[in-house]
Amino acid sequence: MERPFRILGLQQIAVGSTDKAALRKLWVDCLGLAVEGQYRSERENVDEDIAVAGSGLLRVEVDLMQPVDAQRKPAVHDPPLNHVGLWVDDLAAAVAWLTAKGVRFAPGGIRKGAAGHDITFIHPRGNDQFPIGGEGVLIELVQAPPEIVAGAKG
Repeated sequence: MERPFRILGLQQIAVGSTDKAALRKLWVDCLGLAVEGQYRSERENVDEDIAVAGSGLLRVEVDLMQPVDAQRKPAVHDPPLNHVGLWVDDLAAAVAWLTAKGVRFAPGGIRKGAAGHDITFIHPRGNDQFPIGGEGVLIELVQAPPEIVAGAKG
Protein backbone atom coordinates (compact mmCIF):
# COMPACT_ATOMS: atom_id res chain seq x y z
CA MET A 1 0.00 0.00 0.00
CA GLU A 2 1.29 3.45 -0.90
CA ARG A 3 2.01 5.86 1.94
CA PRO A 4 -0.98 8.29 2.17
CA PHE A 5 0.99 11.16 3.70
CA ARG A 6 4.28 13.06 3.41
CA ILE A 7 6.71 14.32 6.00
CA LEU A 8 7.30 17.94 4.96
CA GLY A 9 10.15 19.01 7.21
CA LEU A 10 11.30 19.76 10.73
CA GLN A 11 8.73 21.59 12.83
CA GLN A 12 10.54 21.65 16.17
CA ILE A 13 13.07 20.24 18.54
CA ALA A 14 12.51 20.20 22.27
CA VAL A 15 15.40 20.35 24.70
CA GLY A 16 15.11 19.96 28.42
CA SER A 17 17.01 20.88 31.55
CA THR A 18 16.20 21.24 35.22
CA ASP A 19 16.62 25.00 34.63
CA LYS A 20 15.33 26.54 31.40
CA ALA A 21 17.20 29.76 32.23
CA ALA A 22 20.41 27.90 31.42
CA LEU A 23 18.92 26.82 28.09
CA ARG A 24 17.93 30.44 27.34
CA LYS A 25 21.53 31.58 27.87
CA LEU A 26 22.61 29.48 24.89
CA TRP A 27 19.58 29.44 22.58
CA VAL A 28 18.35 33.02 23.12
CA ASP A 29 21.24 35.08 24.48
CA CYS A 30 24.05 33.50 22.45
CA LEU A 31 22.39 32.02 19.34
CA GLY A 32 19.80 34.78 19.00
CA LEU A 33 16.54 32.82 18.82
CA ALA A 34 13.44 34.83 19.70
CA VAL A 35 11.08 33.69 22.45
CA GLU A 36 7.57 33.82 21.01
CA GLY A 37 5.61 32.21 23.80
CA GLN A 38 5.40 30.16 26.95
CA TYR A 39 3.54 26.98 27.77
CA ARG A 40 2.96 25.41 31.16
CA SER A 41 1.12 22.19 31.94
CA GLU A 42 0.98 20.50 35.33
CA ARG A 43 -0.43 17.36 33.67
CA GLU A 44 2.47 17.20 31.19
CA ASN A 45 4.94 18.30 33.92
CA VAL A 46 6.39 20.99 31.67
CA ASP A 47 7.22 24.68 31.88
CA GLU A 48 8.60 25.79 28.53
CA ASP A 49 9.64 28.81 26.54
CA ILE A 50 8.90 28.54 22.82
CA ALA A 51 11.87 29.96 20.93
CA VAL A 52 11.97 30.32 17.15
CA ALA A 53 14.64 30.25 14.47
CA GLY A 54 13.93 31.32 10.90
CA SER A 55 10.64 32.43 9.36
CA GLY A 56 8.10 31.29 6.81
CA LEU A 57 8.76 27.79 5.53
CA LEU A 58 12.11 27.76 7.36
CA ARG A 59 10.60 28.56 10.78
CA VAL A 60 11.56 25.96 13.41
CA GLU A 61 10.56 25.98 17.07
CA VAL A 62 13.08 25.16 19.75
CA ASP A 63 11.14 24.39 22.92
CA LEU A 64 13.22 25.12 26.03
CA MET A 65 11.71 22.89 28.69
CA GLN A 66 12.05 22.31 32.40
CA PRO A 67 9.90 20.05 34.55
CA VAL A 68 7.34 21.63 36.85
CA ASP A 69 8.50 19.00 39.37
CA ALA A 70 11.81 17.24 38.64
CA GLN A 71 10.70 14.24 40.73
CA ARG A 72 7.58 13.55 38.62
CA LYS A 73 7.03 11.93 35.24
CA PRO A 74 7.20 12.69 32.43
CA ALA A 75 10.77 13.84 32.96
CA VAL A 76 10.98 16.48 30.21
CA HIS A 77 14.64 17.07 31.03
CA ASP A 78 15.78 13.45 30.69
CA PRO A 79 17.01 12.88 28.05
CA PRO A 80 18.03 16.48 27.31
CA LEU A 81 16.94 16.14 23.66
CA ASN A 82 13.31 15.49 24.57
CA HIS A 83 11.75 15.11 21.14
CA VAL A 84 11.85 15.99 17.46
CA GLY A 85 8.73 17.33 15.73
CA LEU A 86 8.01 16.70 12.06
CA TRP A 87 5.47 18.45 9.86
CA VAL A 88 3.08 15.98 8.21
CA ASP A 89 0.55 16.86 5.52
CA ASP A 90 -2.21 14.50 6.75
CA LEU A 91 -1.86 13.55 10.41
CA ALA A 92 -4.92 11.29 10.63
CA ALA A 93 -3.86 9.31 7.54
CA ALA A 94 -0.31 9.07 8.90
CA VAL A 95 -1.50 7.68 12.25
CA ALA A 96 -3.78 5.12 10.62
CA TRP A 97 -1.15 3.95 8.12
CA LEU A 98 1.71 3.85 10.64
CA THR A 99 -0.42 1.99 13.21
CA ALA A 100 -1.21 -0.63 10.57
CA LYS A 101 2.54 -0.93 9.92
CA GLY A 102 3.18 -1.68 13.63
CA VAL A 103 4.28 1.75 14.85
CA ARG A 104 3.63 2.36 18.55
CA PHE A 105 2.15 5.71 19.54
CA ALA A 106 2.37 7.27 22.99
CA PRO A 107 -0.89 7.55 24.97
CA GLY A 108 -3.04 10.60 24.29
CA GLY A 109 -3.90 10.22 20.62
CA ILE A 110 -4.22 13.21 18.33
CA ARG A 111 -4.68 16.42 20.30
CA LYS A 112 -3.85 20.15 20.26
CA GLY A 113 -0.19 20.90 21.01
CA ALA A 114 1.39 23.90 22.72
CA ALA A 115 1.60 25.82 19.41
CA GLY A 116 -2.05 25.09 18.56
CA HIS A 117 -1.45 22.44 15.89
CA ASP A 118 -2.85 18.91 16.07
CA ILE A 119 -0.12 16.54 17.24
CA THR A 120 0.61 13.00 18.32
CA PHE A 121 3.77 11.21 19.42
CA ILE A 122 5.52 8.09 18.19
CA HIS A 123 6.65 6.23 21.31
CA PRO A 124 10.42 5.97 21.83
CA ARG A 125 10.14 2.18 22.21
CA GLY A 126 8.19 -0.52 20.44
CA ASN A 127 6.41 -3.33 22.30
CA ASP A 128 5.01 -6.77 21.48
CA GLN A 129 1.82 -5.41 19.90
CA PHE A 130 3.47 -2.47 18.08
CA PRO A 131 7.15 -3.37 17.54
CA ILE A 132 8.25 -0.18 15.77
CA GLY A 133 9.20 2.83 17.92
CA GLY A 134 11.62 5.73 17.83
CA GLU A 135 14.56 3.61 19.03
CA GLY A 136 14.95 5.83 22.08
CA VAL A 137 13.76 9.08 20.46
CA LEU A 138 10.30 10.53 21.06
CA ILE A 139 8.97 11.77 17.70
CA GLU A 140 6.15 14.28 17.46
CA LEU A 141 4.04 14.32 14.30
CA VAL A 142 2.52 17.76 13.73
CA GLN A 143 -0.34 18.53 11.33
CA ALA A 144 1.06 21.13 8.97
CA PRO A 145 -1.15 24.17 8.34
CA PRO A 146 -2.31 24.75 4.75
CA GLU A 147 0.45 27.28 3.96
CA ILE A 148 3.17 24.77 4.92
CA VAL A 149 1.49 22.02 2.87
CA ALA A 150 1.16 24.35 -0.12
CA GLY A 151 4.75 25.60 0.20
CA ALA A 152 6.13 22.07 0.37
CA LYS A 153 4.53 20.95 -2.91
CA GLY A 154 6.57 20.98 -6.03
